[in-house]
Amino acid sequence: MTRPRAASERFVAQLPTRTRSRVEVIYSPILEIKPLPISVDTNGVRGLIFTSANGVNAAVSLGLTRDMPAFCVGPATTGTAKGAGWDAQMVGATAEELVAFLLKHRPESPLLHLRGEHSRGNIATRLTESGLTVREQPVYQQRLLPLTSEVAVAAEGNVPVIAPLFSPRTARQFADIWVGSAPLWLAAISDATAEPLYSLDYARLKIAKEPTPKKMQKAVKKLVKHAMRVEGGETTD
Repeated sequence: MTRPRAASERFVAQLPTRTRSRVEVIYSPILEIKPLPISVDTNGVRGLIFTSANGVNAAVSLGLTRDMPAFCVGPATTGTAKGAGWDAQMVGATAEELVAFLLKHRPESPLLHLRGEHSRGNIATRLTESGLTVREQPVYQQRLLPLTSEVAVAAEGNVPVIAPLFSPRTARQFADIWVGSAPLWLAAISDATAEPLYSLDYARLKIAKEPTPKKMQKAVKKLVKHAMRVEGGETTD
């Protein structure tokens, strides 16, 4: 698992029990999330945009007020924002869907997009150019990390290694630092996340049908079953 530890543990806990029983989980976060030591000016802002749970958590740590609506991408981000006290609404599973929703419904603006230092989609620029004023503010940093020694050992073995990747940046990092001869089975949350992985010598690459935790769990479940079948383990159900 390459996500930050807490997010990885949540993902693993939501896998089917049968899937968890068939694998040994190695936690090796290759991205560290830290709130930036800044202050955020919300004066005049009529709503927030969250495209990740990391943005929500950073906003909480910075003490932002909860007295405005939050427009969110994906169920995990929306759930985190609701749990933190915002009137949060999921307006799409992707940044593209969020942009389309906001342009169609035109909520009161200006809005403020709270994001990481490295971000895709140019949400604020695109919305502002289309007449809906949106500011943006990086509120957390994403520091790349190496793989752990435990992964290095597994990479040199002959047991299949299944790696779920959840963002284009972590996928690029994984492709850059993966070294090993173990059969590599990859799950990508989106086409953009899959792109950097094509340079790797993998046994199989499965792209989630939708960029959601549930679809990624289904992709991992299928990879586990296929890997076991290929390696001569249990037959698939």
